[in-house]
Amino acid sequence: MQLKIVDDIAQLDATQWNRVAASSNPFLRYEFLSALERHGCVGPRHGWLPRHLAAFDNTGTLVGAVPLYIKDNSYGEFVFDWAWADAYQRAGLQYYPKAVVAVPYTPATGPRILTGNDAAGRQVAGQLVTLAREWAQSENLSSLHWLFTDAADTQLLREQGYLLRLGCQFHWHNQGYRDFDDYLSCFNSRKRKKVRRERRYVDEQGIEMHTVHGDEATTDEVRVMHDFYRSTFEKKWGYPTLTLEFFEDICVSMGRQLVFFIARTNAETVAGAICLRSDDTLYGRHWGCYADYHSLHFEACYYQGIDYCIRQGLKMFEPGAQGEHKVSRGFLPTATWSAHWIAHRGFRDIIARHLVQETAAMHEYMRELSEHSPFRGDRAA
Repeated sequence: MQLKIVDDIAQLDATQWNRVAASSNPFLRYEFLSALERHGCVGPRHGWLPRHLAAFDNTGTLVGAVPLYIKDNSYGEFVFDWAWADAYQRAGLQYYPKAVVAVPYTPATGPRILTGNDAAGRQVAGQLVTLAREWAQSENLSSLHWLFTDAADTQLLREQGYLLRLGCQFHWHNQGYRDFDDYLSCFNSRKRKKVRRERRYVDEQGIEMHTVHGDEATTDEVRVMHDFYRSTFEKKWGYPTLTLEFFEDICVSMGRQLVFFIARTNAETVAGAICLRSDDTLYGRHWGCYADYHSLHFEACYYQGIDYCIRQGLKMFEPGAQGEHKVSRGFLPTATWSAHWIAHRGFRDIIARHLVQETAAMHEYMRELSEHSPFRGDRAA
């Protein structure tokens, strides 16, 4: 087996990459990751330098890959290590550059060690993990971080001696609901009335919701959805890294894996939510609006997605990072994981001790939030 570091995903074959990804997860598809690179959404300007790991067999066929980036900042990761960087700086050390294994700007759990589904995959995975750490050492990087790892990768990285960090998101699970009313029938009375009232507010404002997939979207619809994304970042003092050309690209290359929930009133588009989907999961990513409408954010970002999952038979809805307000609408606390290698032995020991305390606190936080579930005791999700 031959192992390589690739600084441009275009050097790899799209079909082979998608084969080792062995998943319908939209963020791991070659089409998504290559569009980020081709349209300048990652690169020197944003501090995401591609250094993908690739493993080839003796016929030159790709048998494993890892989406890896050098970072000179911690923007767009959603596993916040600003305090670690600050501690390094106060100690007179350099935290940046560092390396991350992640999907840029995407807090969605999934495989990070891509080896297909064959029996040899775990052996290849172990070699890729070893290569990643050896490469980080050779580049004199402060650290290597695997973000939003799935259960299998988390376990492998634990076995390899990585420090594990527990996070929390709020996910919705489909219990075979017939429709939205059937879903709400599982709520206690007070929370059920609240959700119905929020949906009614949207109707009373004359707002109609439309579901549009990427392969159905018009040029104007793609433009306005990108404008919603851009304006939301600018309102929050962020930086919109995803370009219009990126969205136009994945509308074509990913088609029905891109899902827009578009709000219109009097034939005018006033708000929208951008999602992507796999074969079994809907992922909420971005939202924007031109004016404030009562409860429209909840409708576009949560209720439309739940409706869509029920209609499409999807098992889960991940609406994005953070947001305790999601609990009362049926999105329950869910563990997320990251794994960390720290080069400096002293800081590695300090961070390890910190993570013990942080993990205990996170478990307690999730337990307390679970007590606020809207579901009746006899119909818990």
